[in-house]
Amino acid sequence: MESVNLWNKCLEIIKDNVNEKAYNTWFRPIVPIKYEGTDFTIQVPSHFFYEYIEEQYAHLIHATLTRITGKNLIILYRVFVDNSDEKKGHTTIQSDRTVNAPDDLKKQGGLNKSPGPLPPSGEWYSHLNNRLSFQNFFEGPSNILARRIGETVAEHPGQTFNPLYIYGSTGVGKTHLCHAVGNRIHELYPEKKVIYISSHLFQVQFTDASRNNTFNDFVNFYQGVDVLIIDDIQEFAGKEKTQNAYFHIFNHLHLLGKQLVLTSDKSPNDMQGLEERMITRMKWGMTAELHKPDLELRKQILWYKVKQDGLNLSKEIIDFIAENVTEHVRDLEGIVTSLVAHALVYNKEIDLDLARQVVGKFIRISYATITPEKIQNTVSGYFKIDLKDIHSKSRKQEIVKARQIAMFLCKKHTNFSYAHIGSLVGKRDHATVLHACRTVQDLIDIDKSFRSVMNEIEVLLKK
Repeated sequence: MESVNLWNKCLEIIKDNVNEKAYNTWFRPIVPIKYEGTDFTIQVPSHFFYEYIEEQYAHLIHATLTRITGKNLIILYRVFVDNSDEKKGHTTIQSDRTVNAPDDLKKQGGLNKSPGPLPPSGEWYSHLNNRLSFQNFFEGPSNILARRIGETVAEHPGQTFNPLYIYGSTGVGKTHLCHAVGNRIHELYPEKKVIYISSHLFQVQFTDASRNNTFNDFVNFYQGVDVLIIDDIQEFAGKEKTQNAYFHIFNHLHLLGKQLVLTSDKSPNDMQGLEERMITRMKWGMTAELHKPDLELRKQILWYKVKQDGLNLSKEIIDFIAENVTEHVRDLEGIVTSLVAHALVYNKEIDLDLARQVVGKFIRISYATITPEKIQNTVSGYFKIDLKDIHSKSRKQEIVKARQIAMFLCKKHTNFSYAHIGSLVGKRDHATVLHACRTVQDLIDIDKSFRSVMNEIEVLLKK
């Protein structure tokens, strides 16, 4: 009953933050199962349903739970898999599928807490997503070098290219490739301690260790792994203490012949805000770039995604999507998800007309012509605040609000780094921009009036 009561309270807030059709399609089917300690378990009807919720609404659910309970809860998903055989007339249900594997995670102190002493192999949790493998990382001209180097590293960790530095723009498959490397190593060398971690989580754990005087445990933990994979290392920019901790961990692991895999949105030569000694070490091994996928690779990715989700799309629809959505792998997956969502909400068949409608909306949200200058001018005009005040050091509430919104929109609509955005908005540092983006996103997720303001500003930006 406690889980039901908590979920009903969540729904009261969620209903006010999504439209009625989205609420009925994506939230009514969810069933609360258990609320125990910091774990909240919900049941969803399919794996596709889980993927869509996790992609579109997980942050809203988490923010709502935090607002109601005051706790940083871990959301567990129980996914039903229908293995029915119609001829036999029965259905086998596989339940209690916990996608986030929190039990093992808690043995290492939880997501946000600094890890403690190195656990034995039997209790090791790598943070790897086992659905991201070389089998579904399809090869094409845009990724052939990075993919094959990744396979070589996975087969001989610490003996060939160390570190392996993978870079490319958003959505081209960097995270998928580093998970594939980690999963292959785990498959070939199950005794090795492999760990994947985002640079953001590494920073959170470092801060936790510093606050709780457990820094030695933090360093000893990471110095004890066999393969360390860090995603989006560009986010270490401007974090001198975090960089120093990572530097010592890197040196220790490299000296022992342990494998390091790093990803970034920039090549080492284009990195800003990182110490020169770090950049030098990034170049010690192999640097491999991922490019935007070509047409044939886009088609291959789409066919796999469609098959994985159990959909039935015609070749005509696949070709249309692949020919028109050209930027990122993530865009292709998003289009398929949007097609299914539209079909469910509006009770339509997925045909070429629906594909044109969805792709048309998707492409229109590409804001390549929106510049930081336009964003700042639009925000200052909307709030009737002088642009020089936004750039000033003023801490007046209305000016801080406008400044944070400008930073958030710059990050959303451009490919600029946090550090570069900060330099454009009053010469702020990376941390200030990161905090502004998180603050604005949290308000968008749970404050309906604030979201309305953001929508109005977005409309002005498109003019």
